[in-house]
Amino acid sequence: MKRNIFLAIISILIAQLAGAVGSIFTTASIQNWYVFLEKPFFAPPNWLFAPAWITLYTLMGIAAFLAWQKTENLKLRNCALNLYGVHLILNALWSVIFFGMRNPGLAFIEIVVLWIFILVITVKFFRIRKVAGFLFIPYLLWVSFASVLNLSIWLLN
Repeated sequence: MKRNIFLAIISILIAQLAGAVGSIFTTASIQNWYVFLEKPFFAPPNWLFAPAWITLYTLMGIAAFLAWQKTENLKLRNCALNLYGVHLILNALWSVIFFGMRNPGLAFIEIVVLWIFILVITVKFFRIRKVAGFLFIPYLLWVSFASVLNLSIWLLN
C-alpha cells in the first residue's frame, strides 16, 4: 500500500514537472507580452490558469498511475504510457512556443498535435482502465478550449 501511494505521488510529480517547465516560459511573458495581446471575450482571467493546470496535471498523474498498475495487456499499457510521456513533452513545448517564442501561429499547430495525442491517450486509457480514461476528459476539454483560445489570439493579433 505504501509503495502504491509513493508511486502515485511520483506519477503526479512527473506530470507536474511538465507544468513547471512550461511555467518558466509562461511566467516570463505574462506581464510583458501576453497582457498586451488582443484576446477574445471568452478569455479567462490570468489567475485561473495556474489552479486549472495544477488540477489537470494531478489528474493526469493519477490516470497514468492507474493505467500503469494494469498488467493484463502490457502492449496496450506500454504504448499508452509511451504516448503519455511524449505528450508531456508536447505539453511543455506549447508554452515554449506560445510564451517563450511568442508565436501563437506555430503554437496553434503544436496544440492541435497535442490535442490528438490527448485524444488517443484518453481512448487507450479507457481501454486499460475506465477511471483512467475518465480522469483525462477534463484535460481533453480544457485543451479543446485552449486550442480555440490560442487560435483566436493568433487571429486577433
